[in-house]
Amino acid sequence: MSNEVPLEMGIDEGGESPVAGRSPWELAWLRLRKDKTAIVSSAVILLIVLLAIFAPLIALLAGHGPNAQYLLTGLSPDGLPKAPSSSFLFGTDNLGRDIMVRTVYGARVSLIVGLAASLSAVIVGTTVGMVAGFVGGKIDLLLSRFMDVILSFPFLLAAIALVSVVGPSLLVTIGVIAFFSWAAVGRIVRGLTLSIREKEYIEAARAVGESDFRLMYTEVLPNLVAPLLVYTTLLIPSAISFEATLSFLGLGVVPPTASWGDMLATGVQYYQQAWWFITFPGIALLATTLAFNLLGDSLRDALDPRGERLLKSLRRKR
Repeated sequence: MSNEVPLEMGIDEGGESPVAGRSPWELAWLRLRKDKTAIVSSAVILLIVLLAIFAPLIALLAGHGPNAQYLLTGLSPDGLPKAPSSSFLFGTDNLGRDIMVRTVYGARVSLIVGLAASLSAVIVGTTVGMVAGFVGGKIDLLLSRFMDVILSFPFLLAAIALVSVVGPSLLVTIGVIAFFSWAAVGRIVRGLTLSIREKEYIEAARAVGESDFRLMYTEVLPNLVAPLLVYTTLLIPSAISFEATLSFLGLGVVPPTASWGDMLATGVQYYQQAWWFITFPGIALLATTLAFNLLGDSLRDALDPRGERLLKSLRRKR
């Protein structure tokens, strides 16, 4: 008789660690630890977060404030930005400000907007979608039509119009992104809730007199944590990109607050004479959004590996 133990009975694909009796979260953690993409993307996100947190310290070490204009040392005799040097590691902008310091301060704005807007959208969308899917009836119809109305608006045009009327600010930017994002979360949660509420254990709990509110809190919500975690990770880079878009159009945070979008908008005018002006904030924006997207993909595969295994089996059959 063969001594090999199939994967389903407790040995992982590498044959290194038993998985019998482990929770789905422990199994997901084991998969993430072996996923190089997840490790690299997490490291990039951690680096960007640390740079944002310690931005004042970096500015102190560089000796340049984020909004300080060095008209004599930071500009050429022709009034153009200076190239990267020992004094300004990433060069300067058109006002003689340190690009490196402003880039790390711009990370603060992007992360605050991305996290705050995404979490707000997920909280509102989860609440509305769970109520709509679990209660059903006229409430489901009303909430579903309301989500359809929100999703029918052209995202970018409606946000630009709203910001133009209210006025640009960090809080307005977060509110606008969250307002136009929660409906998509709500539709996903509603669909998952409709599936969960038909399970046998929900019917059993109802039979013993459990209230709908308690069932949603104790039975439905825990089953939504994994997909919501993945969706939140994928929603953050979208919020960061949208904030950069609004700032690029002059409708994001108010200058002179450092923002990657605003830096890119100004740098476009000088890209032929000062390549560094647009390069470094562009790389920061690309690295941040790409890292969050890759981490979201890795989380999805780790929390629900059946799809990945199916793809592997199909490749082997070919």
